[in-house]
This record gives sequence, structure tokens and C-alpha cells, in this order.
Amino acid sequence: MAPSPWPRLLLPLGCFALLLSAPPGAAEFSPSLDSDFTFTLPAGRKECFYQPMRKEASLELEYQVLDGAGLDVDFHLLSPKGETLVFDERKSDGVHTVETEDGDYMFCFDNTFSTISEKVIFFELILDNMGEDGQDQEDWKKYVTGTDLLDMKLEDILESINSVKARLSKSVQIQTLLRAFEARDRNIQESNFDRVNFWSMVNLGVMVVVSAVQVYMLKSLFEDKRKSRT
Repeated sequence: MAPSPWPRLLLPLGCFALLLSAPPGAAEFSPSLDSDFTFTLPAGRKECFYQPMRKEASLELEYQVLDGAGLDVDFHLLSPKGETLVFDERKSDGVHTVETEDGDYMFCFDNTFSTISEKVIFFELILDNMGEDGQDQEDWKKYVTGTDLLDMKLEDILESINSVKARLSKSVQIQTLLRAFEARDRNIQESNFDRVNFWSMVNLGVMVVVSAVQVYMLKSLFEDKRKSRT
């Protein structure tokens, strides 16, 4: 897999901090965008990521193991106070939603139980109520005048726009998840294809050897071993 363009900061104990959609020097996701990321987790390793959140916001995280023996991984989600909110043991996928408070939330993917197989993991973050929608609505009100003359309500317009925005975001999320499912199924199919080809070659080799032995044994039965007298 090609290295990810997202920069990562090395932390103690084998953990990593992920910096996505952030300007230089800012260690956080862009609060107005959902984020998805795919990375390779080596055998015997653990990687952690941090997401700054605001109070009374919502953090939804979905992950899938796309490739690797067993298609499983341990998952931890910790609050800013260090409390364990979610712990999944040897799961292939999961969806978790938490109401947040101010601080950095840490989520980790643990592959230390595996000594040989690396895992390819996809995860998506969906951030809601990050404090920008209200400001956007106030900005709208500054530029809209004469709504009474048109017998229209600004709130209705904003409600319709927000509804369309939510549906579009949901469509993008579903398409991203479908691509992740397709990638995992393709990896499984390719693995099965390689396994079938390998054992087919083994069976072919065994058949050739058995056939050669049978021909030799039949020829030996019909050979005249008596020595002719001179």
C-alpha cells in the first residue's frame, strides 16, 4: 500500500497521532468536514489517533478491517479524562457514537495479539454539532431582507437546506462504506483465488507423480526377467 499523504506524529508506547485536514501547526481535524482514513497496522503493533472535540457535540466512528488474517483487531475509545468508553476485542468492524465534552478523544487499533499478519484498517469519523451551524444561520440573516413581503420564513429555508445537506452527507457516508466493503470482499476473493491456484498446482503435481509411478509399475510387471541361454 502506498504511504498515506497525511502526516503522523510519533508518540511513546508505539502510539501515533493523526493530523487530518488541518493547517500547519494545528493538530486537529477540520471541524466542518467528515474524515476517512485507511492505513496498514503491522503485526504486534498498536496505533492511536486523537480527535479534539467540543462540549455537547457528537462523535461517530466506524471502522472495518479490510485485509489480514482473521480480519480482526482490538479497538479502544478513551475520553479526555482517560476513561474507556468503548472496547471491542477481536472485531472485524464496528460503529460507535458518543456525546462529547471539551478535550481530545483517543481511539486505538491494537494488533499486538498477532505475531505474523498485518491488518489493513479503514475508519471514518463523522462530527456533528461542532458549533458552526449556528454561526452560519446568523450570517444568512444578515443578507436576507424583505422576507415578510415574499411571505417566506428564513427558518423554513434554512431547515430545507440543512435537510438536503444532511441527506447528501449520508449519501457520501454510505458510498464510502460501500467502497470499504468492496475493498474487503476483493481482498478475500483474491486470497481465495491464490489459495485455489496453489492447491490446484499441488494436486496436479501429485497426479503426475502417481501416474509416472503407475506406468513404471505396469511396465515392470510385463518385463521378461528370465535370462536367455547362449
